[in-house]
Amino acid sequence: MNNLKTIVGFTFKNKVKTKSFIVTTIILVLLVSAGVNSLYFIDMFKGDNSASPTDITIGVVQDQAGVTEGLEHYYAKQTKPYLAIKRYESTGNAADDEAKLKSDLASKAITAYLVIENKENASFPSFVYKAGSISMMSGIMNSLESALTTVKTEMIVKDTLTEEQKKALLAPVAMNTEQIVVDSGSAGTNKTDDQRGVAFIAVYALLFLSFMTAYMTGNMIAAEVTAEKSSRIMEILITSVSPLSQMFGKVIGMLLVGISQIAVFIAAVVVNMSLPHNAAIFQQYNIDLTQIDPMLLVYGLLFYILGYFLFAVLFAAVGSMVSRTEELGQAVMPITIISLIAFYISMFSISSPDTMLVKVASFVPFTSPTAMILRVGLGQVAYWEIWLSIAILLVSIFICGWISAKIYRTGVLMYGKRPSWKELRKAMKAYKI
Repeated sequence: MNNLKTIVGFTFKNKVKTKSFIVTTIILVLLVSAGVNSLYFIDMFKGDNSASPTDITIGVVQDQAGVTEGLEHYYAKQTKPYLAIKRYESTGNAADDEAKLKSDLASKAITAYLVIENKENASFPSFVYKAGSISMMSGIMNSLESALTTVKTEMIVKDTLTEEQKKALLAPVAMNTEQIVVDSGSAGTNKTDDQRGVAFIAVYALLFLSFMTAYMTGNMIAAEVTAEKSSRIMEILITSVSPLSQMFGKVIGMLLVGISQIAVFIAAVVVNMSLPHNAAIFQQYNIDLTQIDPMLLVYGLLFYILGYFLFAVLFAAVGSMVSRTEELGQAVMPITIISLIAFYISMFSISSPDTMLVKVASFVPFTSPTAMILRVGLGQVAYWEIWLSIAILLVSIFICGWISAKIYRTGVLMYGKRPSWKELRKAMKAYKI
């Protein structure tokens, strides 16, 4: 036990002091900080829309139906108009009118212009939007459609409705969504739109951190074992510390490294969110991280630890079979592919967490840590499913740990070319755990 504690402490202290760990952590903290501040930067670069006149100007020729005056009146009433209407007096000739509009469009006096059609053959005319660029067309079209709908309503109802009735008629219907837990034996709580948005952010962050830290620490385990073996230090260590204590000491030490790295990320998020400008932005977008379900964080940590142990023992076993660090990348490729599959299944299913693929993946040991986090945070999952997944993971960790310990015990003393499975199996039979 003392040897195990010594290996754990040595591994932890040795790794957190390395330049690669410090640089990687700083880079990831900067990325996390950039992500937290992204809403502020987006809002800052949008600029102030309250300026008048606005930079977007739409030219419209004066018409008999009064559409032009209606558009002017609509945007004049807005405190922050998205665009401005520039009225052109009609010459009586449509070709001459459009020639003037095209001339002003070419000189950038206007951003675009509307051509009014079917003036006499319809109760309300149709329109053609013409512009030299379509870079902002989506926003302009949405604004114009809302304005024209209002103008059309005003022209139809005329003086038959009061101003209050007109406002009520034009007001959009309010409809929110709420995700409810239909089974009392399911994890999670009823979620409003805001709570679901916060849960989405939390799940995304948990998946990303789980994959990054587990993958990085797993590779560090394999690299350290291979480096000790290639430098022949392993032959000295094996005489004073049992291979089993070495392997699990490195695994637990790296787990502490990963958890400490996650703690640094969480601290960076908390610090950045506490900044005054971010607090105002998050309030504006109704983002309140206090609405995160605490059980999501508990299950997230639990599945992170279990998933880490499953992959870590495999990384240690593979590292013990490699004699040169140059061969390590190829050797760990199968484990890397499996971890990527687990990550991408959850990331690509984040908008549909209750599909059959995610449900099946939540019971497969190598994909269940990420898939179950997704289901707990955004989907519907029964408590018995969670604990069944945990039980399967624990059994898988025991089996993989037992096999990895036997491989590690024999692999660290086998030099030269990588041993074949037949040679490895024969050597493993001679070692009893």
